[in-house]
Amino acid sequence: MVSVQDQIVLITGASSGIGEACARVFAQAGAKLLLVARRQERLNQLADELSKDASSLHLLPLDVCDRSSVELAFSNLPSAWSSVDILVNNAGLSRGLNKLHEGSFQDWEEMIDTNIKGLLYLTRLIVPGMVSRGRGHIVNLGSTAGHQTYPGGNVYCATKAAVRVISEGLKQDLLGTPVRVSSVDPGLVETEFSNVRFRGDTERAKKVYQGLTPLTPADVADVVFFCVTRPLHVNISEVLLMPTDQAGSMLFNRQA
Repeated sequence: MVSVQDQIVLITGASSGIGEACARVFAQAGAKLLLVARRQERLNQLADELSKDASSLHLLPLDVCDRSSVELAFSNLPSAWSSVDILVNNAGLSRGLNKLHEGSFQDWEEMIDTNIKGLLYLTRLIVPGMVSRGRGHIVNLGSTAGHQTYPGGNVYCATKAAVRVISEGLKQDLLGTPVRVSSVDPGLVETEFSNVRFRGDTERAKKVYQGLTPLTPADVADVVFFCVTRPLHVNISEVLLMPTDQAGSMLFNRQA
């Protein structure tokens, strides 16, 4: 098992859900946390909670969709934080469940800009340093939606399929270097995901998880942590994880 003690771990979408759970797991292991999210208040609150465990913390309140802001933030990083050891590309969202021919341009752009472009921006900025230093690990958060399309999921599923293909291509591009790449693709996880998808319709969001036991953010964070702590000659390329009550993107065991 590789220790992450004092390693710099950059997590996007760190203010809630899977990103927050990842921050907690890495903090407990003594990592240095570089936390990225749009909501500064949530970041500050999380940092206060984690300060007793994490080796040290640095917060970057920004939107990964905004390339100029991302570039500016990382060009101005203190030198002590510039050598990222582990990149967790977690920021992502879904909007709506419309048929493609009835879809919203704004919804599409939000999903594409966050799920694909944001991941690409961070990867392009961080990975060259990993290659030059001869160490590093990138974990991309995908989804079962990237493996199997479901009705109304069209563009969201396409963005997560892109994450899977980008991860595969990055692994190929880094062959011959010690830098590792993992894609962690969860099924149903109870987070703010559905509330965001339905733009604050809490009742509709709750129905997504009714009658079954979904994954928790901590379940996914455990898998991310497992991937990055394997011996350096081991690369967990892809993990597909679902709740026991799920057997596919739209196949669930729901109890009345």
